[in-house]
Amino acid sequence: MKYHINIYSFKPGIVSPTGASVRSFTMESSGGSMAGSSRRVGPLTPRFIISGGGTGGHIFPAIAIANAIKKEYPAAEILFVGAKGRMEMEKVPAAGFKIEGLWISGMQRGAFTKNILLPIKVISSVIQANRIIARFKPDVVIGVGGYASGPLLYAATIRGIPTLIQEQNCYAGATNRILGKRVQKICVAFDGMEKFFPSNKIIRTGNPVRQDIINIKQKREEGLNYFGLKGDRKVVLITGGSLGAGTINRAIRDGFSKILNEPVDVIWQTGKLYYQELKKLAEDNGVDHIKVFEFIQRMDLAYSVADITVARAGAISVSELSVAGKASILVPLPSAAENHQYINAMELVKKEAAILVNDSEASEKLVDTALSLIHDESRIKSLEENISGIALHNAAQNIANEILSLIKIKKD
Repeated sequence: MKYHINIYSFKPGIVSPTGASVRSFTMESSGGSMAGSSRRVGPLTPRFIISGGGTGGHIFPAIAIANAIKKEYPAAEILFVGAKGRMEMEKVPAAGFKIEGLWISGMQRGAFTKNILLPIKVISSVIQANRIIARFKPDVVIGVGGYASGPLLYAATIRGIPTLIQEQNCYAGATNRILGKRVQKICVAFDGMEKFFPSNKIIRTGNPVRQDIINIKQKREEGLNYFGLKGDRKVVLITGGSLGAGTINRAIRDGFSKILNEPVDVIWQTGKLYYQELKKLAEDNGVDHIKVFEFIQRMDLAYSVADITVARAGAISVSELSVAGKASILVPLPSAAENHQYINAMELVKKEAAILVNDSEASEKLVDTALSLIHDESRIKSLEENISGIALHNAAQNIANEILSLIKIKKD
């Protein structure tokens, strides 16, 4: 079966392909579906630019989307564009994709001297973005948030190239709010995003998460062996993300004596900065039921054995906890842009799908709240059911489908 693909070049603000310039090529499939079995047989290959980064919360969803596109079109050419000096410049090549960097940074609150060059950086990045687009000739440009996303999406919309935003948080950033008026589609993870974007452009797809956290209940025995647990006690998983969270670590450290006397196991990811101090704390107390890690490589196995989780409230963390169905205590990072972590957490709290402990109250309340919850079976079950009910699965593939829908597909 063959598919004829027309690639339309849109004018800004025009969603209909009528009158747009067209590039064509043919895809051939061995069956009725294009998924997983299609191959390019025409002269052209679809090209995509994915722009953004800065944090793992932007980078890893972007890579997941790229892999989903590749699953549909193995011959697709994908170029990432990030910010020079940011973590995407390392993580993206490690995932097997090409990346180019823009000279761009964000507004530094309360740092006037660091912001002096910002207008020049923005202008320079838009010019560079135009050059990248002219050279690479993408068929669709995708923005996932982060410093580089704005210049690329803006340049693409000026040129009339189809564009899509993937907004991870329930509170959209200023750049995405502005660009939302110009792009064709906006993929979101939370309800109520109409207050930021035109409702006719919004598609609720969810956030891409690691595929290995799906069906984690089947991994419980493997998880117990991995962490050296017997499985006869409740398990508290504590994580502040890959870099650790100072407030959470200090709160657990200060309440360590309370945890020592409880019949629970603890898996504690501290991050590099706090690891040596907190590992020594556990060793000095001669405990083996509190497992301290700098970084947990197999987070899927950590989720599989955890009865409750203590975590920050970044969009991807919240999405992972939802897909994993974990009863959670969320401690939002107060310095997150536009306080989006607090807003993310409150979306779950309003649906009785998580418990909130404010960062400023963590030293007093976090340990007591965790120990109270771990012994409350009915509350754990209720939180698990409620957070599982809001989970959106297959987000990466759903987003990829929306991206590909910007390329008009017709059967021969």
